[in-house]
Amino acid sequence: MSVQYALPAASPVEPDAPRLRLGYLLWIAAVAALGGFLFGYDWVVIGGAKPFYEAYFHLTTDTLIGWANSCALVGCLAGSLLSGMIGDRLGRKRSLLLAGALFAISSVFTGWAFSFSAFITWRVVGGLAIGLASNISPMYIAEISPAQWRGRLVSLNQLAIVCGILGAQIFDWQIGTRGARLLHGSLSTMAWNAHFGWRWMFTAVAVPALLLFFLAGIIPESPRWLLSHHRMADAESVLARMGGPDYAGAMMRSITEHLQHDRAQQTGWRELASPGVRRLAFIGIGLAVLQQWSGINILFNYAEEVYRSAGYGVNDILFNIVITGAINLVFTMLAMLFVDRIGRRFLMLLGCASVGIVHLALAIVYHLHLRGLPILILTLCAIGCYAMTLAPVTWVLITEIFPNRLRARGVSLAVSALWASSFLLTFSFPALTHAFGQSGAFVVYGVTCLVGWLCVRALVPETKGRSLEQIEEQIGDVAN
Repeated sequence: MSVQYALPAASPVEPDAPRLRLGYLLWIAAVAALGGFLFGYDWVVIGGAKPFYEAYFHLTTDTLIGWANSCALVGCLAGSLLSGMIGDRLGRKRSLLLAGALFAISSVFTGWAFSFSAFITWRVVGGLAIGLASNISPMYIAEISPAQWRGRLVSLNQLAIVCGILGAQIFDWQIGTRGARLLHGSLSTMAWNAHFGWRWMFTAVAVPALLLFFLAGIIPESPRWLLSHHRMADAESVLARMGGPDYAGAMMRSITEHLQHDRAQQTGWRELASPGVRRLAFIGIGLAVLQQWSGINILFNYAEEVYRSAGYGVNDILFNIVITGAINLVFTMLAMLFVDRIGRRFLMLLGCASVGIVHLALAIVYHLHLRGLPILILTLCAIGCYAMTLAPVTWVLITEIFPNRLRARGVSLAVSALWASSFLLTFSFPALTHAFGQSGAFVVYGVTCLVGWLCVRALVPETKGRSLEQIEEQIGDVAN
């Protein structure tokens, strides 16, 4: 037995609005995607700062190094778990305001921490902001997007994430190689970075964080959230600004019918464990865990260690990190062209297969003790494949598969699983490589991708070109 979501009669097809204000939609989606930019920057900045704050705080054991590199993910998990409640109570817009404030405060206090305990505390607070933004930004974009543009607009959040990643990598590179000469000529580059450089790497995120805080006050609230809180006139006004009065009327009828159906059912956390919804929760959690244990984030968070083991020096390492960010950006832009044309399911299968094969090739290269260019080329291939497939499509699917009444909680659960698995991945990498070497670690990640291919093929539906209400009916029918 399972829960049926669908109405007795099919909901109307989401209209193709001839007067769709794409510029307006891009504007509000871009503001929400600033949360993704901050997420990307704050999450990856630690990769370039790592050798310098480790020297400052005298971190020498695998446990301390792993904890410093992964502690923010504890905050990410907590922020993600709280985001469902915060998003439902405060709304998507005010949740973005809160995330911007947390990013700004935590970045400054992390950068100017003078004890290891203070550094950890503020990294965890920054993680809270990442966890909140990683849920609210894509969910808000999905809820304001017409069906024919939703894949590309939600992928805009992933594009913002990789722009944040690239921004952090460029800033780390410039500070790490030129900061001492520009800002404190009396110190050597290494000494200046150990005392001051890493601090500016973290502090810089305060500027875009304040930008998000101010711009989030201008964008409209999600019309689906407004309707769920009985603010009919406000929701209709937002929808009319997006596509005109005819579009607003059709969408109001479609969303309202589903909300009426939803209100007749329980909408607490327990419903995520009910038979029909449990399958969706399993898919969402599985996609989130797969995205992390594909192992790509090791190439971001431990980039310095991966390239150092390949024989590169500090300046070359920082430059290689920038190259990885550029590749990540280019292939994410390609993904935006394909996600609404090729479809989500095919791209997920392609990503699992390609990333898995590259990881196994990396394992062979490390096993043969090859250094330098072969490792750089393979890591760039892995990042390119990931950026075009698993990275953006996972976020699109997570925001699409849950019914309207449970979307905030369902996305919160899935993204919480993402951060929990990311913590385990990041924390375990030093110990894993110590026990099995770089080769053994990449065997684990490669096999995970290939197992993920089998799971995606068996369980994940295609959602391309359907409204959120149509997807709800489609998955409800499959569950039954």
